[in-house]
Amino acid sequence: MKPAPHIAVLDDEVDITQLLASYLQSHGFRVTQLHDGRALMSLMAADPADLVLLDLGLPGEDGFSIARRMRENWHCGLVIVTGRGDAVDKVVGLEVGADDYVTKPFDLRELVARVKAVLRRLTPAAPVAATASAPAASPEKMRFADWLLDTAARRLTNPQGAEVALTAGEFDLLRAFARHPGRVLSRDFLIEQTRGREAAPFDRTIDVQVGRLRKKIEADADDPQLIKSVRGAGYILVPPVSHG
Repeated sequence: MKPAPHIAVLDDEVDITQLLASYLQSHGFRVTQLHDGRALMSLMAADPADLVLLDLGLPGEDGFSIARRMRENWHCGLVIVTGRGDAVDKVVGLEVGADDYVTKPFDLRELVARVKAVLRRLTPAAPVAATASAPAASPEKMRFADWLLDTAARRLTNPQGAEVALTAGEFDLLRAFARHPGRVLSRDFLIEQTRGREAAPFDRTIDVQVGRLRKKIEADADDPQLIKSVRGAGYILVPPVSHG
């Protein structure tokens, strides 16, 4: 049996962590409740979480700083859950690597749906079982400008052969571009591809994610040659894509 996904809930308010833990556990998750950044770092070293629900208003080290450290050291889902609903905070949260941003008060059902959506994007698709008459399907691999995107393994390899770490949102965004090379993709389309139809429209999140992605794949993120902006329309992946 596949083990239950491990969710770390980090909030300085005990009643909130208890509420979230109870609800998440009722949906089959294993949950650890935490109240400061130091406890989260200790947990990740000993029993890494598959996804972290992170509040921004924490004692000591603030949530943005913790999010940066998480992205530097671990590959896991990261959802900011906070009372800060300002657009600037949302943009900063996504810039530092969050896969999603949920403001308080929130609907518990919606939060669980968002958690499941991030976990799905993090988990490689199950391989097709081989049969006596047909070989197992090979992973779908897409190549562009000497980069290799393996959609089955959810892995990106640079022209030098080194793996480049992507967040779940960045991976889904790049996959959408690779599946539609040479086409201008609108922000609304990219939101649907990366966050699903249930996501609230907030097109600046796509601009933030494109900016983060460019920093990882462009020789010069300030003069992008792979993913170009089309004023008033969206973005386009310029190089051709080959498969296999």
